[in-house]
Amino acid sequence: MSEELSKEYFVKVIEDLIPWIEDRKEYFTDLDSAIGDGDHGINLSIGFREVASHLDEWKGENVAALYKNVGKALLDKVGGSAGPLYGSFFMKFGVPVKKKGPDEGVTADEFVAMMDKAIAIIQKRGKSTTGEKTMNDTLMPALDALKAAHAAGDDIKTAMGKAVEAGKAGLESTRNMVATKGRAMRLGERAVGHLDPGAASTAEMLEIFYKDMPDA
Repeated sequence: MSEELSKEYFVKVIEDLIPWIEDRKEYFTDLDSAIGDGDHGINLSIGFREVASHLDEWKGENVAALYKNVGKALLDKVGGSAGPLYGSFFMKFGVPVKKKGPDEGVTADEFVAMMDKAIAIIQKRGKSTTGEKTMNDTLMPALDALKAAHAAGDDIKTAMGKAVEAGKAGLESTRNMVATKGRAMRLGERAVGHLDPGAASTAEMLEIFYKDMPDA
Protein backbone atom coordinates (compact mmCIF):
# COMPACT_ATOMS: atom_id res chain seq x y z
CA MET A 1 0.00 0.00 0.00
CA SER A 2 1.52 3.30 -1.12
CA GLU A 3 1.08 5.71 1.77
CA GLU A 4 3.54 8.38 0.77
CA LEU A 5 2.68 10.96 -1.83
CA SER A 6 5.75 12.06 -3.74
CA LYS A 7 6.89 15.59 -4.46
CA GLU A 8 6.18 14.80 -8.12
CA TYR A 9 2.54 14.18 -7.28
CA PHE A 10 2.15 17.67 -5.84
CA VAL A 11 3.81 19.22 -8.89
CA LYS A 12 1.53 17.24 -11.20
CA VAL A 13 -1.58 18.49 -9.40
CA ILE A 14 -0.57 22.08 -10.18
CA GLU A 15 0.38 21.18 -13.74
CA ASP A 16 -3.07 19.63 -14.24
CA LEU A 17 -4.97 22.51 -12.62
CA ILE A 18 -3.61 24.92 -15.24
CA PRO A 19 -5.31 23.35 -18.31
CA TRP A 20 -8.33 22.34 -16.23
CA ILE A 21 -9.34 25.92 -15.50
CA GLU A 22 -8.82 26.92 -19.14
CA ASP A 23 -11.14 24.10 -20.19
CA ARG A 24 -13.78 24.89 -17.57
CA LYS A 25 -13.61 28.67 -17.21
CA GLU A 26 -16.69 29.31 -19.34
CA TYR A 27 -18.75 26.80 -17.36
CA PHE A 28 -17.82 28.39 -14.03
CA THR A 29 -18.41 31.85 -15.45
CA ASP A 30 -21.85 30.78 -16.67
CA LEU A 31 -22.70 29.48 -13.20
CA ASP A 32 -21.51 32.76 -11.69
CA SER A 33 -23.45 34.82 -14.22
CA ALA A 34 -26.67 33.32 -12.89
CA ILE A 35 -26.12 34.34 -9.25
CA GLY A 36 -22.96 36.44 -8.98
CA ASP A 37 -20.65 38.74 -10.91
CA GLY A 38 -20.08 36.39 -13.83
CA ASP A 39 -16.31 36.38 -13.42
CA HIS A 40 -15.44 33.27 -11.39
CA GLY A 41 -14.02 31.20 -14.24
CA ILE A 42 -12.31 34.15 -15.91
CA ASN A 43 -10.65 35.22 -12.66
CA LEU A 44 -9.36 31.72 -11.91
CA SER A 45 -8.02 31.46 -15.45
CA ILE A 46 -6.05 34.69 -15.01
CA GLY A 47 -4.61 33.40 -11.75
CA PHE A 48 -3.54 30.02 -13.06
CA ARG A 49 -1.96 31.61 -16.14
CA GLU A 50 0.24 33.50 -13.71
CA VAL A 51 1.04 30.23 -11.95
CA ALA A 52 1.93 28.62 -15.29
CA SER A 53 4.38 31.41 -16.09
CA HIS A 54 6.38 30.74 -12.90
CA LEU A 55 5.89 27.02 -12.24
CA ASP A 56 9.26 25.93 -13.63
CA GLU A 57 10.97 28.37 -11.24
CA TRP A 58 9.08 26.97 -8.27
CA LYS A 59 9.49 23.24 -8.90
CA GLY A 60 12.78 23.14 -7.01
CA GLU A 61 11.11 24.30 -3.79
CA ASN A 62 9.67 21.96 -1.20
CA VAL A 63 5.95 21.18 -1.31
CA ALA A 64 5.05 23.90 1.19
CA ALA A 65 6.97 26.64 -0.64
CA LEU A 66 5.64 25.51 -4.04
CA TYR A 67 2.04 25.73 -2.88
CA LYS A 68 2.67 28.98 -1.04
CA ASN A 69 3.94 30.50 -4.27
CA VAL A 70 0.85 29.24 -6.10
CA GLY A 71 -1.33 30.78 -3.41
CA LYS A 72 0.46 34.13 -3.57
CA ALA A 73 0.05 34.24 -7.35
CA LEU A 74 -3.67 33.59 -7.05
CA LEU A 75 -4.00 36.14 -4.29
CA ASP A 76 -2.21 38.78 -6.36
CA LYS A 77 -3.92 38.13 -9.69
CA VAL A 78 -7.41 36.81 -9.01
CA GLY A 79 -10.22 39.26 -8.40
CA GLY A 80 -13.50 38.80 -6.58
CA SER A 81 -13.85 36.44 -3.65
CA ALA A 82 -12.02 33.62 -5.46
CA GLY A 83 -8.60 35.26 -5.10
CA PRO A 84 -8.49 35.47 -1.31
CA LEU A 85 -10.16 32.09 -0.86
CA TYR A 86 -8.23 30.04 -3.42
CA GLY A 87 -5.05 31.92 -2.57
CA SER A 88 -5.44 31.18 1.12
CA PHE A 89 -6.16 27.51 0.41
CA PHE A 90 -2.87 27.01 -1.41
CA MET A 91 -0.84 29.20 0.93
CA LYS A 92 -1.95 27.26 4.00
CA PHE A 93 -2.00 23.81 2.37
CA GLY A 94 1.72 23.20 2.83
CA VAL A 95 2.06 24.57 6.36
CA PRO A 96 2.01 21.14 8.07
CA VAL A 97 5.01 20.03 5.93
CA LYS A 98 6.96 23.29 5.75
CA LYS A 99 10.09 21.67 7.23
CA LYS A 100 10.36 19.02 4.50
CA GLY A 101 13.28 18.95 2.12
CA PRO A 102 12.87 20.02 -1.52
CA ASP A 103 12.56 16.45 -2.80
CA GLU A 104 10.52 14.95 0.03
CA GLY A 105 6.96 13.71 -0.29
CA VAL A 106 4.37 13.54 2.46
CA THR A 107 2.66 10.78 4.40
CA ALA A 108 -1.07 10.07 4.37
CA ASP A 109 -1.36 11.56 7.86
CA GLU A 110 0.36 14.72 6.66
CA PHE A 111 -1.84 14.98 3.58
CA VAL A 112 -5.00 14.87 5.71
CA ALA A 113 -3.51 17.56 7.96
CA MET A 114 -2.72 19.67 4.89
CA MET A 115 -6.29 19.47 3.61
CA ASP A 116 -7.56 20.27 7.09
CA LYS A 117 -5.38 23.39 7.30
CA ALA A 118 -6.30 24.60 3.82
CA ILE A 119 -10.05 24.12 4.20
CA ALA A 120 -10.08 25.64 7.68
CA ILE A 121 -8.69 28.92 6.37
CA ILE A 122 -11.43 29.14 3.73
CA GLN A 123 -14.05 28.67 6.42
CA LYS A 124 -12.38 31.34 8.54
CA ARG A 125 -11.83 33.89 5.76
CA GLY A 126 -15.25 33.40 4.26
CA LYS A 127 -16.90 33.49 7.69
CA SER A 128 -19.18 30.73 6.48
CA THR A 129 -20.15 27.13 7.11
CA THR A 130 -22.25 24.56 5.29
CA GLY A 131 -25.78 25.41 4.20
CA GLU A 132 -24.94 28.93 3.00
CA LYS A 133 -24.41 28.22 -0.72
CA THR A 134 -20.64 28.64 -0.79
CA MET A 135 -17.58 26.54 -1.58
CA ASN A 136 -17.72 25.31 2.01
CA ASP A 137 -20.70 23.19 1.01
CA THR A 138 -18.23 21.19 -1.07
CA LEU A 139 -15.11 21.45 1.04
CA MET A 140 -16.35 20.73 4.55
CA PRO A 141 -18.23 17.47 3.74
CA ALA A 142 -15.22 16.41 1.66
CA LEU A 143 -12.86 17.02 4.58
CA ASP A 144 -15.13 15.16 6.99
CA ALA A 145 -15.24 12.17 4.65
CA LEU A 146 -11.46 12.24 4.13
CA LYS A 147 -10.81 12.27 7.86
CA ALA A 148 -13.32 9.52 8.58
CA ALA A 149 -12.04 7.21 5.85
CA HIS A 150 -8.42 7.78 6.83
CA ALA A 151 -9.20 7.13 10.50
CA ALA A 152 -10.98 3.92 9.49
CA GLY A 153 -7.81 2.67 7.81
CA ASP A 154 -8.50 3.36 4.14
CA ASP A 155 -5.48 4.04 1.96
CA ILE A 156 -5.15 7.68 1.02
CA LYS A 157 -6.48 7.35 -2.54
CA THR A 158 -9.57 5.47 -1.37
CA ALA A 159 -10.09 8.06 1.36
CA MET A 160 -9.70 10.91 -1.12
CA GLY A 161 -12.15 9.22 -3.46
CA LYS A 162 -14.73 9.25 -0.68
CA ALA A 163 -13.92 12.90 -0.06
CA VAL A 164 -14.57 13.71 -3.72
CA GLU A 165 -17.94 11.95 -3.65
CA ALA A 166 -18.95 13.77 -0.47
CA GLY A 167 -17.87 17.05 -2.04
CA LYS A 168 -19.97 16.38 -5.14
CA ALA A 169 -22.99 15.66 -2.97
CA GLY A 170 -22.34 18.90 -1.12
CA LEU A 171 -22.08 20.77 -4.41
CA GLU A 172 -25.41 19.37 -5.59
CA SER A 173 -27.01 20.42 -2.31
CA THR A 174 -26.28 24.07 -3.15
CA ARG A 175 -28.78 23.92 -6.01
CA ASN A 176 -31.74 24.17 -3.64
CA MET A 177 -30.20 26.61 -1.18
CA VAL A 178 -30.96 30.25 -0.61
CA ALA A 179 -27.61 32.02 -0.42
CA THR A 180 -26.73 33.77 2.83
CA LYS A 181 -23.23 34.88 1.80
CA GLY A 182 -21.72 36.76 -1.12
CA ARG A 183 -23.34 38.43 -4.11
CA ALA A 184 -25.90 35.64 -4.48
CA MET A 185 -27.41 36.66 -1.13
CA ARG A 186 -29.12 39.64 -2.75
CA LEU A 187 -31.15 37.31 -5.00
CA GLY A 188 -32.94 35.58 -2.15
CA GLU A 189 -35.20 32.82 -3.46
CA ARG A 190 -34.12 33.55 -7.03
CA ALA A 191 -30.79 31.86 -6.32
CA VAL A 192 -32.60 28.56 -5.78
CA GLY A 193 -32.13 26.22 -8.72
CA HIS A 194 -28.54 27.30 -9.39
CA LEU A 195 -25.32 25.63 -8.29
CA ASP A 196 -22.81 27.74 -6.41
CA PRO A 197 -19.83 28.42 -8.73
CA GLY A 198 -17.24 28.24 -5.95
CA ALA A 199 -18.62 24.93 -4.76
CA ALA A 200 -18.48 23.69 -8.36
CA SER A 201 -14.88 24.72 -8.99
CA THR A 202 -13.59 23.35 -5.69
CA ALA A 203 -15.37 20.02 -6.29
CA GLU A 204 -13.50 19.66 -9.57
CA MET A 205 -10.23 20.79 -7.98
CA LEU A 206 -10.52 18.05 -5.35
CA GLU A 207 -11.12 15.52 -8.11
CA ILE A 208 -7.77 16.43 -9.66
CA PHE A 209 -6.05 15.89 -6.30
CA TYR A 210 -7.72 12.45 -6.28
CA LYS A 211 -7.11 11.40 -9.89
CA ASP A 212 -3.41 12.29 -9.74
CA MET A 213 -2.81 10.03 -6.73
CA PRO A 214 -1.04 6.77 -7.52
CA ASP A 215 -3.08 3.62 -7.06
CA ALA A 216 -2.48 1.91 -3.73
